[in-house]
Amino acid sequence: MLPLPLDVLHRRLGARMVSFAGYAMPIQYEGIIAEHLWTRSSAGLFDVSHMGQILLPPDQAPLLETLLPGDIIGLGEGVLRYSLLLNDSGGIRDDLMVTRRANDLYLVVNGAVKAADMAVMREAGLAVDYREDWALLALQGPQAVAVLEALVPGVAALRFMRSAGFSWAGHDLWVSRSGYTGEDGYEISVPADAAEAFAEALLADARVKPIGLGARDSLRLEAGLPLYGHDLDQTTTPIQAGLAYAISKRRKAEGGYPAAEALMAELLDGPVQRRVGLAVEGKLPAREGATVFAGALPVGTVTSGGFAPSLQAPIAMAYVAAAHSADGSPLEIEVRGKRLAAKVVPMPFKAKNYVREGGI
Repeated sequence: MLPLPLDVLHRRLGARMVSFAGYAMPIQYEGIIAEHLWTRSSAGLFDVSHMGQILLPPDQAPLLETLLPGDIIGLGEGVLRYSLLLNDSGGIRDDLMVTRRANDLYLVVNGAVKAADMAVMREAGLAVDYREDWALLALQGPQAVAVLEALVPGVAALRFMRSAGFSWAGHDLWVSRSGYTGEDGYEISVPADAAEAFAEALLADARVKPIGLGARDSLRLEAGLPLYGHDLDQTTTPIQAGLAYAISKRRKAEGGYPAAEALMAELLDGPVQRRVGLAVEGKLPAREGATVFAGALPVGTVTSGGFAPSLQAPIAMAYVAAAHSADGSPLEIEVRGKRLAAKVVPMPFKAKNYVREGGI
């Protein structure tokens, strides 16, 4: 397992470390439920330095568009765009963020597949600059803006999916108002050699606690956000995953990305299966891999599931046959040899708290 820039700090804070995406990462500190609820009520600090931070030349936006279906050419400076790296059949190699900055395109990709992503990009002719010398932290929760503004003045002006450069203690930062919890907050790219001091400065505020991977997963599940390698993979398409919005309007008309014609046909005709949210009766959670039934007929598979601390109830995501994917559809999930009653419900399970208006 590779160490993260904050490895020493995590261990000093009493984190239980696990292997994830090839790195030693904290799964929890004081407990998943406590960390989850703290993030929902105050501010949680997450180390996501396992993610890949990549720079591309700004004039390579047209070439990048041959790999993903977002409008990158028309992306404004400081604007983030969620997009998908696709394979030749329209399956999802990865989901990622793209930002146009003054002198480059800045990408954040998933840690487990970043090497494969970069290989695909290089094969396509992209000049990939992988920045291992940067750490990536996320500060999430309703108190995140007040905490970070006190340390880095000016960040409060950012609105959701906007980013800009700032400085702290003589170090350059790149800050985006974004995250993976459904809460307001930021992702902060900081030089790896300054990451520990910056994290300690954040943790010095009583409103901030360190949060591990366990709560990150339960938070994103409540927010209805898919996790690559679980809810998304190379066999699922953007249409099946409910991510058709990641195919920008211009790209739907022009194509030019992998499997464009097949994906537009799937969008028109409807997919054979859909990613749905499931509310599960009782207290027993349904986990990844559990079979979903409509009567005696198996119609799908759970891809993420667990107990939702904010809702005090089990929830799940699953891919189910389109005929059983409408909101309110009654289903059952097989768990430990028993059938649990469930029904299809809209996502997110818990309303998101993004700040979309005002500021930069």
